[in-house]
Amino acid sequence: MKKAATRRLLAPVAGRVLALADVQDPVFATATMGPGFAIQPTDGRVVAPVSGRVTVVAATKHAVGLVTASGLEVLVHMGIDTVELNGAPFVCHVQVGDTVQAGEVLAEMDLAALQRAQKLATVIVVVTNGQTVLDDLIVAATDQMVTAKTAVATAVLAVTPVPGAQAVTSTTAASDVELESEFESESESKSKSKPNSTSKYAHLATAIVTNVGGPGNINSVIHCITRLRFYLKDEHRAQDAVIANLDGVIDVAKAGGQYQVVIGPAVNEVYDAVMAQLGPAFADMTAGTPTAATTQAAGAPTETDAPTGWLPRLRHGMSQVIGVMTAAMIPVIGILAGSGILKGILAALTGFHVLTVTSGTYMVLNAVADAIFYFLPVILGFTAAKKLGSDPIVLAIVGAILIYPSLMTAAGHATTAQITFFGVPTHLMSYAASVFPMIVAAWLGVSVERGLKRVIPLYLRSVFVPILEALILSVIVLVVIGPLITMISKGLASGILAIYNFSPALSGLVIGGLYQTMVIFGLHWGIIPIVINDIATNGHSYLNAILSITMVAQGGAVLAVFLKSKNKPLKEISLAAAISAFCGVTEPALYGVNLKYKRVFVVASIASGLGGLLTGLLHVNNYALSGSLIGFPAFITPGVGIGPNFYGYLISHYGTLLIATILVYLFGFSDKMLPATSATAK
Repeated sequence: MKKAATRRLLAPVAGRVLALADVQDPVFATATMGPGFAIQPTDGRVVAPVSGRVTVVAATKHAVGLVTASGLEVLVHMGIDTVELNGAPFVCHVQVGDTVQAGEVLAEMDLAALQRAQKLATVIVVVTNGQTVLDDLIVAATDQMVTAKTAVATAVLAVTPVPGAQAVTSTTAASDVELESEFESESESKSKSKPNSTSKYAHLATAIVTNVGGPGNINSVIHCITRLRFYLKDEHRAQDAVIANLDGVIDVAKAGGQYQVVIGPAVNEVYDAVMAQLGPAFADMTAGTPTAATTQAAGAPTETDAPTGWLPRLRHGMSQVIGVMTAAMIPVIGILAGSGILKGILAALTGFHVLTVTSGTYMVLNAVADAIFYFLPVILGFTAAKKLGSDPIVLAIVGAILIYPSLMTAAGHATTAQITFFGVPTHLMSYAASVFPMIVAAWLGVSVERGLKRVIPLYLRSVFVPILEALILSVIVLVVIGPLITMISKGLASGILAIYNFSPALSGLVIGGLYQTMVIFGLHWGIIPIVINDIATNGHSYLNAILSITMVAQGGAVLAVFLKSKNKPLKEISLAAAISAFCGVTEPALYGVNLKYKRVFVVASIASGLGGLLTGLLHVNNYALSGSLIGFPAFITPGVGIGPNFYGYLISHYGTLLIATILVYLFGFSDKMLPATSATAK
């Protein structure tokens, strides 16, 4: 039997070895970035833990990425939440493309400066592609003092490396909610070895530059993970329809003073091609950037835009809220859909007893599937803030505060969920996977930040504005919005329970029609405990059978959009969202399509109500906390097997699927509802 190849990882700095789980950063501590270890340093001299090529140097100097000859992608991350220090405490001695030996100096940290900034100096080493290249990473005994260059971990390779193999890094993420392009992108690393890599996109770049008004109309251009973001002198000179219909362009959007060309996964390559034509002067991220004083937060209407009359104002306000929700969710729709599909597969595997919830395989796959939902408030804080014009980093921190482990644990127990904050009674709730509270926080963030800047002197703003804004917004959500949502959801839950006791069919109609609306505003949390209690106490839940119907209806609606639309990007996202909904996760369908085209959501809710009515009439029962089409084993009666209840499930669920698909196809959607810039088939 061939012995597995191993590689040693050295201590990058002198200090005390920590297990990754002890790192005070949830992304690293949960191994989201990959397996590894950390060291609490006593010295600021940072050396390479492995020999390899430098592929990543953070713009803020706090992280360096290496790739070894055997393909290990190793990230050395210096300090926690240090990105906001703008590189001040760090001095880097390497640059992208350099080859270093294990033990060679990479950077130096000013530990005293980090302490003054109240930042932990923890140095973290992770193998970012560990899931694919490692069988194991064995870390030496933790909580021991070591010197730099001491071997502290052994990487057991999954495949025996090929001598002289050359690998390219794909490290593009970091813990400090660096969701844009803080690190040099993968395409930029590749372009160093392939000088002509942008030639493929040269024609598209030329067409985009020409149709935004030419170089003379461009102040600057930056990019995020999916979009080219132009700051134009005159947006009216841009040819929206022409750009939107270019092969390689998904759509055009305008927000926050930016003219945004949505590209998708190839955005890095297209950006490189654009910059090759414009020159580096146009890459200045501050050039042409509107100031807070001259621009208004996207989604916040002016008085002249606001309609008159209470009903039009209400409609306009709801439209604004839904518009912000969908825009903030768009960047994560793809991974939400993929995670939903993986959740469905896991539900099927556990339902057929292929996996158990305690097995290692299940726990890892479940972490992959569930991470996006658990950390959604953090990600949504970032994306919603960018949409509305508040500080993305601060809002991401607010999201992190809402799901902070001690608060989440307290919210899960009735005895600790009731707390006082400076004497104010507060009810804690679970904010994991929540949407509405973060939208409200991002909306308020614009005014809060503006108010703080009026009263705090300029020389103190960089320190006090972010922390005070995070404090104010998190307190508003925890003390005001959370308890309000809890109170309303409990009232709705009591009313729904009363209706169900009066008539299962009537409750099916009401719950089926309203439940997904409750999900949007976070009001469904009052119903979930009832379902859990029913299953735990009685072994079944009629209520959960109705909730299951609502998932199928949303999936059927988005499936109808897929079948009817001729718009290729919309068809792609609709199909993925439909599969995700049939696997029990409706967020991609809700925020990616149905709410965006409001009539689709309304018709889907009507179909859902009819499906709920049918479920109540057939007295369909559910025997596990699972549902939708993938959760069919939960409708097989224990001890009886496939019988009347399962047939009722088939009739109600597939009947709802048929009703929702037909109604939306005939009455709920047409390509005429698409914006003019994207309606034309590409």
